[in-house]
Amino acid sequence: MADIVETAINAGSFNTLTQALEAAGLVDALKGEGPFTVFAPVDEAFTRLPEGTLDSLLQDPGKLKKILAYHVLFGDVRSDNLLELEEAETMEGSSVQIDTSHGYKVNQAIIVQPDILTDNGVIHVIDSILMPAIMSL
Repeated sequence: MADIVETAINAGSFNTLTQALEAAGLVDALKGEGPFTVFAPVDEAFTRLPEGTLDSLLQDPGKLKKILAYHVLFGDVRSDNLLELEEAETMEGSSVQIDTSHGYKVNQAIIVQPDILTDNGVIHVIDSILMPAIMSL
């Protein structure tokens, strides 16, 4: 099995995410021992950002790192664990809201594919970008 970063690269649908992880300097962290849980936006999610936003973020590693760290939980949190949670603290330091009343949602993002297992954690595929409450685009 591969680690979180290798799994994302091999999937082929997280090219923008992996590019952003490199720009933010988070690749080594997510290749670490973990375990980590990553809410991974598909490439299409990045296309829904306002025009120029992604380029701007790629030029601002500090802001990008905060946003990407908001997509990561410490620990191996699978879909059955999400059923027991209302919120979870992120690597960024603030919490995401978990809603399992109609499928799985984290904040406003729908988990379109849960539980992709890796050597150092789990990936849940989401359809949009998560944004910490204190930040705006």
